[in-house]
Amino acid sequence: MTDFRSLRLVNPTDEHRMLREMIEDFVKNEVEPQALEYDRNERFNLPLFKQLGELGLLGITVPDEYGGAGMDAIAACIVHEELSASDPGFCLAYLAHSMLFVNNFALNANEEQKHRVLPKVCSGEWVGAMAMSEPDYGTDVLGMRTTAQRDANGDWILNGQKMWITNGCQDDDGTPADVVLVYARTGQEATGRSRISSFLVERSFSGYRVGQKIMDKTGMRASNTAELVFEDCRVPAANLIGNEGFSLQHMMRNLEIERLTLAAMSLGIARRSLEAMNQYAQERLAFGKSINRFGQIQRHIGDSYAEYKAAQAYVYNTARLLDLEKGGQRLDSDGVKLFTATVAKNIADRAMQVHGGYGYVGEYVVERLWRDAKLLEIGGGTVESHQKNITRDLTHTPHMIRQA
Repeated sequence: MTDFRSLRLVNPTDEHRMLREMIEDFVKNEVEPQALEYDRNERFNLPLFKQLGELGLLGITVPDEYGGAGMDAIAACIVHEELSASDPGFCLAYLAHSMLFVNNFALNANEEQKHRVLPKVCSGEWVGAMAMSEPDYGTDVLGMRTTAQRDANGDWILNGQKMWITNGCQDDDGTPADVVLVYARTGQEATGRSRISSFLVERSFSGYRVGQKIMDKTGMRASNTAELVFEDCRVPAANLIGNEGFSLQHMMRNLEIERLTLAAMSLGIARRSLEAMNQYAQERLAFGKSINRFGQIQRHIGDSYAEYKAAQAYVYNTARLLDLEKGGQRLDSDGVKLFTATVAKNIADRAMQVHGGYGYVGEYVVERLWRDAKLLEIGGGTVESHQKNITRDLTHTPHMIRQA
């Protein structure tokens, strides 16, 4: 099979190369054999997920003193690209844990919280999630209705619902995530703007439960998506993350690595779709010759290759420049996801077209990739929100267009 990767670009150091080789072996031996079954059954492979902890991948960006691997944004992209080239649904569960919870928590929690929680989530003993979206509010974060109010003891009473939470449940029996970062309103500023704070909610807390596991999703079926309900959920004062009212900054900074790794997932889908289409077009005969001899098929393959290579360069250059400990890097984290999500969808669609009828059945991987790809234009920020953010940022910083 043709390797479409530019090794120098995607593996800039020996450490990155060895990481990719390790994940390639894991994907070949462990992920690929189970991918179709878990997608069909809409189940999350928890034992396989815990193996990622044994490989040191669940805390890929976390300092080693807390049980992590202490690696950079390029390493995070490598893991997401390779996993999603085989099983994007399983990779989405990995992203929700390692980026939305673990990376976020490691940057914003205090030392006591980090030493208590991070070793458990980095090892895979605990499954983590992040809860921001609500049944009536997604992109409109400040419109959220979930609230947290202090009681007489200084603890917080959490009430509300969160929707579309990846890893919100671990199984079909309603077992909730072991730990979840919950964003909630804790009052208003003098301007009338909501104060947003974040809380560490643990599985043992009363009033925290799974409302429902979301079934019959178009794609990403190997990850669990749930509604979470908080009914007078008592959260100890010690489980407030950072300062009260400052979590909007936490959220926005973490969105940058989330969107970059979602772009890396798109890259994995695009690459696998391109590989499948290229191979099938060489093997499939029509009118006495392989179909890659026909202009219509050549256009699908040629356009897909060019778009994939452009996406690859954008993903790894953005990763090279991303500082995980700083914010204010929204322009290209939005731009790279906007571009690659649509590239993945288009290449998966062409792969299905090249496969013809075979591409339309679940036995062939392109059908699953085609379904999975669509979420990347919606989850982690819609394409419309990225277009809005990019336009707003370029209005204030037009010089960024020329920045290398």
